[in-house]
Amino acid sequence: MSLYFWLDLLAISVPFLVSFHPRIGLYRHWKAMTLALLLTLVPFIIWDIYFTNKAFWGFNEHYLSGIDLLYLPIEEWLFFICIPYACVFTHVSILEINPRLVLSEKLTNRISLGLLLIFGLLFLFNFNKAYTAVVTIFGLVILGWVYVKNKDLLRSFYLTFLFMLIPFFIVNGILTGTGIEGNVVWYNDDQNLGIRLGTIPAEDTIYAFSLILMNLYLFDAFRKKTAKDPEPVNPDNSIRV
Repeated sequence: MSLYFWLDLLAISVPFLVSFHPRIGLYRHWKAMTLALLLTLVPFIIWDIYFTNKAFWGFNEHYLSGIDLLYLPIEEWLFFICIPYACVFTHVSILEINPRLVLSEKLTNRISLGLLLIFGLLFLFNFNKAYTAVVTIFGLVILGWVYVKNKDLLRSFYLTFLFMLIPFFIVNGILTGTGIEGNVVWYNDDQNLGIRLGTIPAEDTIYAFSLILMNLYLFDAFRKKTAKDPEPVNPDNSIRV
């Protein structure tokens, strides 16, 4: 198996197995999870295919299996299943351990508006850089939608996302060249800010933010819709998914 495939597999293996733990019970919501993963996958895959064809980014065949689907390596398709699943699991697990791990509504508003301002300014001053422009548009749309529709999710997500950044930097670091010869995924720096966090383009943090938040929002919405007896929202307005 390829290095990229192993990274996908390792990312989902523990979260999948622990999903059956009675305290986590994520397996009870796999219908909601599947719908969230598939709906989120669509816009991100379309974006991925377009950018790959335009050579805004690409893949090193040395670290791939050689199996492609719609111009993308199969490992890239698996990325949009394995990584979001692991992140939703992380969010659920952290809140199960500490359900009161939430920000105040006032601080959540400030962070949200601040991020929307940052994304907007990044777009305005870098609309000629394809990756920067598209990733900030996604960030604006997804964050803006969740802020209006389910602000309570943001109260916990801003904190759980900090935990998710640890495996993000490990996995994405390897994909972009940390600890290996060359890289699995390469980027055309003419289409981004050219700022790297180690080997990771700075925009990847916004990419991860949007990808995870969209999955979480849809998962929470579908879970509440499909559950026969949905769990009530906590009295302190924290999210229990």
